[in-house]
Amino acid sequence: MKLPIEPRASSLLTTVSNFLTEQDIKSYLVGGFVRDVLLGRDTADIDIAVAADAVEIAPEVANALGGKFVLLDKANRVSRVVVVDKGAPSGGRWELDFSTFQGSIEQDLAQRDFTIDAIAVDLEELTKDYANVHLIDPFNGWADLQQGVIRTVSETAFESDAARLLRAVRLAAELGFGLDSQTETLVRHNCHLIADVAGERLREELLRLLAAPQSERFLPYLDDLGLVTAIIPELAQTKGVKQPKEHFWDVFDHSIETVIAVDFLLHKGSWEYTNDEVLAIAPWSEALAQHFAQEVSSGSTRRSLLKLAALLHDVAKPQTKAIGEDGRTHFLGHAKLGAAMAVDILGRLRFSSKEVKLVEVMVGEHLRPGQMSHNELPTHRAIYRYFRDTGEAGIDILFLSLADHLATRGPQLNLAQWQEHAQMVEYVLAQHFEQEKLVVPPKLVDGHDLINIFGLSPGPKIGQLLEAVREAQASGEVATREEALSYIRKRLYGIQANSKY
Repeated sequence: MKLPIEPRASSLLTTVSNFLTEQDIKSYLVGGFVRDVLLGRDTADIDIAVAADAVEIAPEVANALGGKFVLLDKANRVSRVVVVDKGAPSGGRWELDFSTFQGSIEQDLAQRDFTIDAIAVDLEELTKDYANVHLIDPFNGWADLQQGVIRTVSETAFESDAARLLRAVRLAAELGFGLDSQTETLVRHNCHLIADVAGERLREELLRLLAAPQSERFLPYLDDLGLVTAIIPELAQTKGVKQPKEHFWDVFDHSIETVIAVDFLLHKGSWEYTNDEVLAIAPWSEALAQHFAQEVSSGSTRRSLLKLAALLHDVAKPQTKAIGEDGRTHFLGHAKLGAAMAVDILGRLRFSSKEVKLVEVMVGEHLRPGQMSHNELPTHRAIYRYFRDTGEAGIDILFLSLADHLATRGPQLNLAQWQEHAQMVEYVLAQHFEQEKLVVPPKLVDGHDLINIFGLSPGPKIGQLLEAVREAQASGEVATREEALSYIRKRLYGIQANSKY
């Protein structure tokens, strides 16, 4: 058959093939690259199996291509060559992963995870004739590709590498495929094994799954297979924990629905309990779309981390559940404790410090939007304090609050209450962008002014007064240096007067 490889990739592969042929090294294209090309999907990840030591060969290939060598797995002799190329899809660089195989290529394919990844092409033959390519396909992966099926190569695939448990669902989500019944059974039977997978590998698979479309389809499925609580055992305690009557679901199902609602609000998925009118009421713009598409760390975006925060935002409710004197169920302190638990969970999964901090703030402050106002729009001062305290997570938390609202009411959503909430968020966002313009200019006063003009001594009081001036600037109460000095004078006299009593 013809393998439709785009010209830049074809040129790169020809260079690699010529180099390896000169070294008398047999090589094959394998795995995801072959799969994606057969599906007509753009990919910059190229897997090459070589009948030699990949750790020794890859540095030489890197030199020949002007790329960078990266050692991936010394024990299993796996290496990567990174080649920067603005024309490469998704990220402007090619990543060529070289693995070592012994024996025949068929024996190597038998050790792989899924049939759709166990297809190989002789690299030398490929570069001679792209229009007449012979697929090495001992497990009928091409047929499974055509049928949209994820099927394990062997019954011991998950025992050999438990990360494949999550990868199976991730591939299904990315490709729009489904797991065959036997593979589903194997996942359920082996789901507990994922607890032993290195955190770094779980992080990568989890982020790719969260980045995929159709959370509404695959997150509940992930739970049905037993993988959600196997990866994050803390969530198991939230199952069956009932909530006040305003809530349609228990804590666990509410958390799942909150993740789905996030994608719905970010225009990345659907939500079966609502309609276009509900989405039209919620704030949205190109600027917000760009905000949530921002990369936070390698492999993560604001959108994927917001979904992770949505999954964890109520993780501490079981530990904080109590029945008050009014007979109502309360979860006092669950946001603060949940933030600490999120830090532990993400640390275990080897998320970066920047990712951990962002999710920590989102979980810890997820109740703040609802506390900014009561039956009226929040004041300029309240909005300033909110963004001062939440920092880079401020916009994300506003959308978490909206998703939380939808996932609380579910099919019992009150449209008037939703409209009020959405309008409040839109107002806060608009005021925030205005305040950013006001506060960015140079400070009207500084610490030296307070010392020289008011005779204050260095100490915490100076910082408190300067912060008070910034609040007043943001709320529009102060606009000039003279007004700032007058504001400080009034505030100081008030402090001095109170100190007499």
